Amino acid sequence: MATITKKELIDRIAEKTSSKRIVVKRIVQSFLDEIIDELGRGNRLEFRDFGVFESKQRAARTAQNPKTLERVDVPSKRTVKFKVGRMMKAKLQGEPAPVNDQPAAQQPVRGASASPPPA
Repeated sequence: MATITKKELIDRIAEKTSSKRIVVKRIVQSFLDEIIDELGRGNRLEFRDFGVFESKQRAARTAQNPKTLERVDVPSKRTVKFKVGRMMKAKLQGEPAPVNDQPAAQQPVRGASASPPPA
């Protein structure tokens, strides 16, 4: 299993979209910053077919140090939970992708029509 870095993804997107790398880098970083900001505010982020990010509060608990067997109090903390969407789940399971498997660049824009609206 290979590790793909943000730089590699940016390079791929820049090549696929024929965009300048620096522009793609700014867009990707802005996107990631917005995700972090929204999760920091406690908001839920839903990306259809991809998945859902949620900020969850873990309750305080008592744990045990495995070496010393000493009881340790663990404070409550916020974490991020990710639930896999249907297209990603199908791809990971090796199943045929659901109907909406076109790359975003090839998908029609909702509400857009092929002909101009009547005047």
